[in-house]
Amino acid sequence: MAIDRILQMTVEEYFAFDEASDIRYEYIDGEVIALTGGTYDHGLIMANASGELRQLLKGSDCRVISSDLRNRVNPNRYVYPDFSVVCGEPETDERAVALWNPTLVGEVTSPSSIGRDRGEKLHLYQSIASLQIYLVIDQYRAHVESYERHVGGWRVQEFLGLEAIIPLPALGCELPLAEIYRGIDF
Repeated sequence: MAIDRILQMTVEEYFAFDEASDIRYEYIDGEVIALTGGTYDHGLIMANASGELRQLLKGSDCRVISSDLRNRVNPNRYVYPDFSVVCGEPETDERAVALWNPTLVGEVTSPSSIGRDRGEKLHLYQSIASLQIYLVIDQYRAHVESYERHVGGWRVQEFLGLEAIIPLPALGCELPLAEIYRGIDF
């Protein structure tokens, strides 16, 4: 997704602006960042990962949330992951337009977002106390980076190839790359 930083505003102005817009905007310390649409493969990978997680989490207290719900990093930072998982009771603002306690977030990379997904967004997500897993999913090859919270910090693991399977101990399941990339021709 192409990213443009366009405006400065308060949190209240941001919510009104974002909710009245046809496109999504993130908010970082007063700065509003426009997010544009993705490719067919980007959308399919998002749907595949979300759908597989939904199936894997049936019967648990975890639910998969689409990219339509922003995540609150702190009172001055709001971002839209490509998908989220919340376990237990979801914590939201009074209008339920921002999730405060994701357990997992996933981002599918694009040429314009890959640096931000591995840099700024990685640091933003890692500052969310409830977050246990951050997945960075490559759009152009079967490759996923999994950042998992451990005592004393975060551990990153790379998973390559369609036969790879990502362990998600915080969710009590494993996510096969073959399912994430189902229908994608590299």
